[in-house]
Amino acid sequence: MNFLFPLPLFAAAGGSEALAEKLISLLGGLPPQVIIFIISMIPILELRGGLLAASVLNVPMWQAIGICILGNILPIPFILLFIEKILDWMERCKIGWISKLAIWLKERGTGKKADKIRKVEFLGLLLFVGVPLPGTGAWTGSLIAALLHVSRKKSVPAIFCGLILATVIMTLLSYGGLQSIINFFSK
Repeated sequence: MNFLFPLPLFAAAGGSEALAEKLISLLGGLPPQVIIFIISMIPILELRGGLLAASVLNVPMWQAIGICILGNILPIPFILLFIEKILDWMERCKIGWISKLAIWLKERGTGKKADKIRKVEFLGLLLFVGVPLPGTGAWTGSLIAALLHVSRKKSVPAIFCGLILATVIMTLLSYGGLQSIINFFSK
């Protein structure tokens, strides 16, 4: 399958549609709803990839929104609860690149910029998760929240609100709502 997406959609999605396209072809024997659920759970693709895939697979918009939100939010509690233990294990791992990755991730979460990020915890996480750019999303937002020891009382609502913002943006882009708004105001 070779799907073509408009350039603005590609830019906003961060190239997620290429990965989503490959997964659609790999998972082709499954029902479309299962495909978009799986895509929404995968880091990097997450909700934005799921909604792009849903529009390509002609899944009704409201159905796609629910499935993609559920798929994207499902891994978040596990990341918030267990990522530090996983990183500790990775750091002790005898495979060099795994250990180096864990150390790099921990340094990124506790480095010089950590204090600045802590000052804007809620809004920072909300925007980080909500603006669909490459390397952002609920997975990465949860990782950052866990490494910065942001309280779950702040991080969970911020990540969820960010997910809703990302849903609105990606639904407009994936289902042509943006073009409808532009046409409405162009009259």
